[in-house]
Amino acid sequence: MNIEVTQLEPYILKGSIKVIDRFFSVPVDYAKPDGPHIRIFVRNLIPLGESGTDAAESDLPYRGPGFGVDLSLSVDLGNALHKKKYQTLWLDPRGTGLSTPITADIFQMKQMDDVAIAKYLKHFRADNIVRDCETIRHFLLDGKKDPEARKWTILGQSFGGFCAATYLSFHSDGLKEVFIAGGIPPMVDSPDAVYEALVLKVEERNKVYYAKYPQDVQSVRRILGFLEGNNVVIPNGGNLTVSRWLQLGIQFGSHGGIDRVHQLVFRAITDLDMFGKLSYGLLDSIQQSQSFDANPIYAVLHEPIYCQGRMASWSAHRVIQKNDRFIWGKVKLMPDDVPIYFTGEMIFPDMFEDYHHLRPLQGAAELLAYEEDWPVLYDKEALKKNKIKVNAATYVDFGLVQQTASVIGNVEQFITNQSFHNGLRKHMESILTTLFDLSKRERD
Repeated sequence: MNIEVTQLEPYILKGSIKVIDRFFSVPVDYAKPDGPHIRIFVRNLIPLGESGTDAAESDLPYRGPGFGVDLSLSVDLGNALHKKKYQTLWLDPRGTGLSTPITADIFQMKQMDDVAIAKYLKHFRADNIVRDCETIRHFLLDGKKDPEARKWTILGQSFGGFCAATYLSFHSDGLKEVFIAGGIPPMVDSPDAVYEALVLKVEERNKVYYAKYPQDVQSVRRILGFLEGNNVVIPNGGNLTVSRWLQLGIQFGSHGGIDRVHQLVFRAITDLDMFGKLSYGLLDSIQQSQSFDANPIYAVLHEPIYCQGRMASWSAHRVIQKNDRFIWGKVKLMPDDVPIYFTGEMIFPDMFEDYHHLRPLQGAAELLAYEEDWPVLYDKEALKKNKIKVNAATYVDFGLVQQTASVIGNVEQFITNQSFHNGLRKHMESILTTLFDLSKRERD
């Protein structure tokens, strides 16, 4: 397979980091290498030696995938990893960042109908992300004389951990070592079990929220009453509905999220008291806090990333209906001191009506929700036999994680309830230190 690579002019960052940006042209469908191609963006950060050259470049392993190229994070996390004598390689996974994006306007420009869009999007899960990584690894490292130097170490945060498990399943011969931060995937074939567990965690976080801000029980009910009776449009043309307001609860899964949601509630109540409506500033803040318009692939494939031969069929929507406390139509009929629960990291059908840039993808999302023909993402037998060292920081649902950890051979875990989903960004130094301590530790 011939791969076209475009390398941009290197430059020096902060006087000590050499940056090489590359675009790789890869097939949309690896089963059809001569078919349509997309571009994958990769940023290589190389620490320079004291002489100001990258003489040690060939001796340093690479690191990826799982991250979009956030320059601020890549510099901070990159510097921490460079001190460990690594180069770092930062990947914008297919469909994100500077790689060929997933956006409704591109589909409209290509005059793709819902069926064509859904078929296209099926190629943007972990299996093909890993194939992209292998294509890049072969290009960068196949020229090395030492077979071990043709392998690399990967770090996966969140969904990057899912990709790491897929990598271990099917392409472990390309790996030296694996680090996972809050992303050991559940070994399921549909997302139902994931959301059953998530609903319990979200309920727990709601209780923490209302215990800290008991006045918000009444405030949130008042806001939802207003939204139910008024057509509220946010700046980009989306709708601020009851459901969309409750989706602010996704922030409960990150450090400081409870306080951020309270500030939005407080501002909304202040607006209603002063103006009898919600201000532009508040509506803009809500729009900025919800990233689905700018990252539609997250919404469209959030449930299918779990599927292996089974459909998702709007799993979160079905699961959450079992708990009345998340359903405004039921809570509003309860006594005034009963809080309505915010939802969490979940995707609902009505989001493709409420979010302006998701509307053109509604038909494709519906088709994908009821699609059953999803390929296998993990090989449990291969994972059981795994000999590659896997070092994991675990701060997500314990039960599902341990089921998977028991399947993957050679796993060492750091388990804590002191970090949320953005733990690697919030507690970077301590988590990396612990992961590298695990890496060096010998089993008794």
